[in-house]
Amino acid sequence: MEILTALMGGLVEAAQPINLAMMVIGCIVGLFVGAMPGLGSVNGVAILLPLTFLVPPNAAIIFLASIYYGAMYGGAISSITLGIPGASTAVATVFDGRPLALGGKADQALMAAAIASFIGGTVSVVLFTLAAPPLASFALAFGPQEEFALMILAFATFIGLGGDDLPKTIFSICIGLVLAAVGFDIVSGKPRLVFFDIDGFFHGINFLVLAIGIYGIGEILWNFEQSGGSTQVAYVKSTFKSIVENIKRAKHYFGTAIWAGGLGYVVGVLPAAGATPGSLMAYGLAKTFSKNPDSFGKGNVVGVAAPESANNAASTGSMLPMLTLGIPGSPTTAILLGGMIIWGLRPGPMLFVEHPDFVWGLIGSLYMANIFTVIINIAFIPVFVKVLVTPMTILAPVIFVLCIVGGYAPENSLHDVWLMILFGVCGYILRKLDYPVAPAVLAIVLGELAESSLRQSLISSQGDPTIFLTRPISATILFFAVALIAVPIVRKLLPKKTAAPAGASGGDV
Repeated sequence: MEILTALMGGLVEAAQPINLAMMVIGCIVGLFVGAMPGLGSVNGVAILLPLTFLVPPNAAIIFLASIYYGAMYGGAISSITLGIPGASTAVATVFDGRPLALGGKADQALMAAAIASFIGGTVSVVLFTLAAPPLASFALAFGPQEEFALMILAFATFIGLGGDDLPKTIFSICIGLVLAAVGFDIVSGKPRLVFFDIDGFFHGINFLVLAIGIYGIGEILWNFEQSGGSTQVAYVKSTFKSIVENIKRAKHYFGTAIWAGGLGYVVGVLPAAGATPGSLMAYGLAKTFSKNPDSFGKGNVVGVAAPESANNAASTGSMLPMLTLGIPGSPTTAILLGGMIIWGLRPGPMLFVEHPDFVWGLIGSLYMANIFTVIINIAFIPVFVKVLVTPMTILAPVIFVLCIVGGYAPENSLHDVWLMILFGVCGYILRKLDYPVAPAVLAIVLGELAESSLRQSLISSQGDPTIFLTRPISATILFFAVALIAVPIVRKLLPKKTAAPAGASGGDV
């Protein structure tokens, strides 16, 4: 009852005119910030942070949190319509979102992304409200050993992303891990894998450079080869009737969106994990346990719903350690943490006691922002699908320019632009040779996190690898990782059953 009373007070605080206005503006800005390749929530929040000094602290943090929230929705837009992930959190959405768009079902994919994000957001804010103290304590128990085990669990889900050819999948993961190691050694500080002594490699290889190259430039090259430059996706109708029909289809992925939201929230709560591992794990698990895993990567709407629900839930989860422990759960919440300190708010357990209006106002705004963002997103779907009826001769140069901007933005380096083009060509060649590129892209995201936690663990145990098995939480996570790796292997060894009739899977709509 005490929590319910505090929440009602938070909703009243969030409904104040200035807070409500900042929330709606933040949701709209975040939607388009997330849709812009290379920009993402981190840059959007950082760029707009100075503007918040003109409003009270409550309105300021609600505005920035709404941008973060909207960006989680917006990342799916470019992933589906252009095949370019707006941020690392939306890369898994490309796998099935883009094939759906090319098959004339872009409105269905966009609607699934919006509804799944709403479901994941609802699950996460409810968990945030009810389970904040115990989950904060649980997250505090995570050391580098548990973080490494979690990364292994994420890698285990990648095995299901590469199809039936396990050697090619493992090769792809290894390539990603090698690229993740480029730059300076995290312990000795010495440069490593600086190819041809080119200075640009000293800052490492940014994930977006690889992802935009493969899914942007590579997609353009592939489309031009397949159709000689005249690529035109099937006509997409977006009427009120089609919107209603797509809402009814939510029953096919409703259950997936709920558990993916729970998974994303728990992963988001873990310090330094963020939304990307959660979305990747959700996609991998959805495929692993699907009745028709072969449909993933070819336009299965569940493959859109799972990562979108998870990344939206993780964005809320990452705020929990920031508020309760003063530990940012993601790069974006690190910026929010800095803003709170500037406004004279000290994150930590006492924040709930000293500034309850602020904390519960923020929690109340998450409920309202979730509703506003899904309404805004659905309202703009007819605008988004218009992109797909544009001839490829016009769309390709636009995509190329967006890729150039997205490749240049992370480090403001032309070296990254040339590297992005190179990755695009390599991605196109790998696609022709039937090598899965998704595991490589995902490995470079988590490679640095896995390496740092592994080396911290081994240093603390003086090189004893059994440290991962002697800690209960890490041992349990590793057990599940081994089980996930074993599932596709066992499936391959067992005799195949008679193929199910087409459309038997609930995820294929």
